[in-house]
Amino acid sequence: MSTTGRMAKRAGLFVVALGLVAVAWEAYKFLGPDDGGDVFGWRIIPKTNDRVMPHVWEMLAEFAEPEVRGKDTPVWQAMLGYAWYTLRMSVAGLLMGATLGMGLAILMARFRIVERGLLPYVVASQTIPLIALAPQVAAIGGNFDLPKWTWAAGLAAFLSFFPVTVATLRGLHAAPAASVELMDSYAASWWTTLRKLRFPAAVPYIVPGMKLAATASVIGIVVSEVSLGLRGVGFAALNYGQKTTSQPATVYTAVFAAAVLGLVMFGGVTAIEAYAMRNRPKELDS
Repeated sequence: MSTTGRMAKRAGLFVVALGLVAVAWEAYKFLGPDDGGDVFGWRIIPKTNDRVMPHVWEMLAEFAEPEVRGKDTPVWQAMLGYAWYTLRMSVAGLLMGATLGMGLAILMARFRIVERGLLPYVVASQTIPLIALAPQVAAIGGNFDLPKWTWAAGLAAFLSFFPVTVATLRGLHAAPAASVELMDSYAASWWTTLRKLRFPAAVPYIVPGMKLAATASVIGIVVSEVSLGLRGVGFAALNYGQKTTSQPATVYTAVFAAAVLGLVMFGGVTAIEAYAMRNRPKELDS
């Protein structure tokens, strides 16, 4: 099957999957209890009333409604502006996180003592709540008179560097031992081996890490916007959340926008992967 055919098949499956999610949503809304329910004393059955679970068509119709009463700007147009702002910061955060992650991975691969000493802290860093870290980063950034978007990009980098670090480190250690011995027999330096052998061998590991980092970057920006007051998708989610009682469907427009941004970032990395690896021999990935 050609590349175009595979892409068309994947796009079709994606549309079918979205349709099945919508059908499942409506089916549960029709069959489920309005006020939720308990299982063995645990209240885990979600509510299905219109305030909690609007109909799918109501959520989609909300995009055509004006964002603010008395103004002509529809929600979809306002959301495009929010999404564009968030997307730019997400890309910046991803680039920062990927650079940091690869740098740390190379350092740990070069010096085993650094790996043993640093890797536990890299893992522990992901347990820090981002929403608690954002005000601290804002305070530090204020001392350097930095624009707010750099704080958000830094927080996105904080989330996105981890999968890149782990994936790159694993990939650098995955080079065939026979090939490494061959490079040593030619008296190749460690950096030459890294550039000619280890890094090319690590690419199949780095790409999945970059895909995870791309979606993590969007999450980091959205959470940062809520904490820092930046006017992106996170701000829209916080602002629309105030309409939960009167217009519950409006809240989901920001949710959809965040989901689409994650898919766009993921798709961007996938497109770069397809272009960069178009001439890579398939046996290298086996």
